[in-house]
Amino acid sequence: MHTATAIAKQPKGPFLDEVVLDYDHRHRRRIVLKGEGGHQFLLDLGQVPDLRDGDGIVLDNGGTVLVRAAPESLLEIHAHDAIHMARIAWHIGNRHLAAEIGDHSIRIRADHVIAQMVEGLGGHVHEIEAPFNPEGGAYGGPAPALEHAHIDGHSHGHSHGPSHG
Repeated sequence: MHTATAIAKQPKGPFLDEVVLDYDHRHRRRIVLKGEGGHQFLLDLGQVPDLRDGDGIVLDNGGTVLVRAAPESLLEIHAHDAIHMARIAWHIGNRHLAAEIGDHSIRIRADHVIAQMVEGLGGHVHEIEAPFNPEGGAYGGPAPALEHAHIDGHSHGHSHGPSHG
């Protein structure tokens, strides 16, 4: 089995194979993957990658495997105006949800509780199947998956520091 230890951003072909990965699998540091053409390899990176559709995984034999983003169950959110959209975006961010920001929409992973919240805030929610490419973290990495508890009932996982209360 070959090992992949490097990522190439938007490389030119030819490609040895291609892998179709959802958002979570495009942010794994170490995992055995199998391409659509049957090539199996070990992804073994020093850091968690931010693989995007069209990136390449470079194998130890010099070959490159093309990365394709798999469609996922998402909610596409629209609002009547900028004020409603800003309010919805604030509530999504307050829950530390990964979000893909478009010109006139926000996409998040499908969640019926969040859909009800968005509708309660005046938003319109459409269930779609599409690749998920959320914003990166505020400090340059992939959008974090954080979990910790708050008194207000929702939960997520990092320290807010002394100013959070």
